Amino acid sequence: MSQIQVPRIFSSNRRRARSLRAASRRERDPSAARFISEEIATDMTERLQFVRAEPDSALLVGQVGGELLSHLAPAAVTALPFLDLERPYDRGSPARGFDFIGISGELDAVNDLPGALIHARNALAPGGLVIASFVGGGSLRHLRRAMMAAEPGRTAARMHPLVDARAAPDLLQRAGWKDPVVDTFTLKVRYGSLDRLVSDLRDQALGNALADHAPPLGKEALARARSAFLDQADDDGKVTETFEIITLTGRRSLAGT
Repeated sequence: MSQIQVPRIFSSNRRRARSLRAASRRERDPSAARFISEEIATDMTERLQFVRAEPDSALLVGQVGGELLSHLAPAAVTALPFLDLERPYDRGSPARGFDFIGISGELDAVNDLPGALIHARNALAPGGLVIASFVGGGSLRHLRRAMMAAEPGRTAARMHPLVDARAAPDLLQRAGWKDPVVDTFTLKVRYGSLDRLVSDLRDQALGNALADHAPPLGKEALARARSAFLDQADDDGKVTETFEIITLTGRRSLAGT
């Protein structure tokens, strides 16, 4: 039987670069945008409190908010701004696996999402918990319209395809998670310019990670994009952009399967 070839839409090298650049921007500039990671951290903390999870070991991947780190303070925490989620994790420590894995972002730009979810499950200790949150398909509609208007009549790969929340339950079942749950929440953010939105995306590791990416917009195309973005503004001149956050929650079975 031939092995199924997963389409290569995203570049792991570009995904790593955007994550490390975002971490550097946030370290240098206290005012850098971090509202997505902060909301995700708050949500993860509340979920852990609700299920009364008190992990001894935890792995945090992506942009992790301080609230979650504070909540996990008694645990042995490994925090990584980037991890190649499409490869098996190095479980050298703890050898039995992690009691908790929190993934903030990152899963929006992997080629083999079921495979990434399997690797996360396999890195857990028996009975361990995963919570993974990332930007989903209901996001950035105004930006998408502006990009389409920038180059009329031409299709250019400038924005990622994003996961539809309706497809997520099937992905979790395929990955073998126990007690899988999928839910979403939305953040609405007001922008007075396209440039500020783009800056916020870069601060939060939501830049382009496509394997085949288009060259930068020329001056005229960029001007059209800026104009098209503001054409969608409310009466006060600001555009209300939406970020849909998909959250996947599940466990590894007590038998370790």
